[in-house]
Amino acid sequence: MLKKVSTDNAPAAIGPYSQGIVCGGFLFASGQIPINPATGNVEAEGIEAQAHQACKNVGAILKEAGTDYANVVKTTCFLADMGDFAAFNKVYEHYFTEKPARSCVAVKQLPKNVLCEVEVIASV
Repeated sequence: MLKKVSTDNAPAAIGPYSQGIVCGGFLFASGQIPINPATGNVEAEGIEAQAHQACKNVGAILKEAGTDYANVVKTTCFLADMGDFAAFNKVYEHYFTEKPARSCVAVKQLPKNVLCEVEVIASV
C-alpha cells in the first residue's frame, strides 16, 4: 500500500508527482530544490545557501513521514556545476551525519536554474 507524504513545510510539487511516498517501510522522497516553502520562490543565492535550503526541505518531508536524517539510507544529489562539489559537501555533511550511500552527478540544468537538488530514500 502506498502512502503519499505531503507537508506545507516543503515546497509544493511543481509537476505531476508527490513530495514523497512511503512503501514497504521506506520513504521515497522526490528531489528537493532550494525553494523557500513559505514563498514558493528561490531566495537562496550561492551553492552553500541553496544546499542548506534543499536539505531543510528534505528534512521537512522526512519529519512528515515520521523519520529523520539519521534514517536516510541513500541520497542522490544533482549539481549544476561539479565545481561546487566541495562546497556542497560541507553543507551536506552537516545534515547527513550517518553518511548514507550516495550518488552525486552534474547535470546540464535543474528546475528554476537552481544549483542543486537532493533526493532521499529513508527507513520509516
